[in-house]
Amino acid sequence: MDDLWVFGYGSLIWRPGFAFLDRQPARLAGYHRALCIHSHVHRGTPQRPGLVFGLDRGGSCVGMAFRVAAAEADAVVAYLRERELVTNVYREAHLPLRLHDGGSVRALTYIVDRGHSQYAGRMTPAEAAVIVRGAHGQSGPNVDYVTSALAHITEMGLKDRWLAEVVARL
Repeated sequence: MDDLWVFGYGSLIWRPGFAFLDRQPARLAGYHRALCIHSHVHRGTPQRPGLVFGLDRGGSCVGMAFRVAAAEADAVVAYLRERELVTNVYREAHLPLRLHDGGSVRALTYIVDRGHSQYAGRMTPAEAAVIVRGAHGQSGPNVDYVTSALAHITEMGLKDRWLAEVVARL
């Protein structure tokens, strides 16, 4: 069995929660990172949903690719399913990535299900900021999630003007 690659584009970038052998920036074509999911558990409640990231169709996304030892793959997949599929707003997929070092791999990742009731769609930074500002879930305030995401994305040397505008409005 080969090692498992996992693609992180949101909180997995800075808090993967599993052991890995290697990590490096990687680009996923055909999807972009977006605050497009109403969070009813981790960053909000059903009464006051927050917003979390999903991979939505179109564009591309630079995130972090993690290589997991084959012997740990089943345990990591089980962990990720428990973490990411709480309300089934994501679909599990194995998609091709271009690694920072020039290599290519197929990686496990989670893309948004646009047909799910928690899909928020596209919104303006002002609309997103209003939602984020008032939400709090099991994993803490939505503001912390969004500001931490921007800090880590920036630390990777990337710019996200839309997200920066959301954070400026918080």
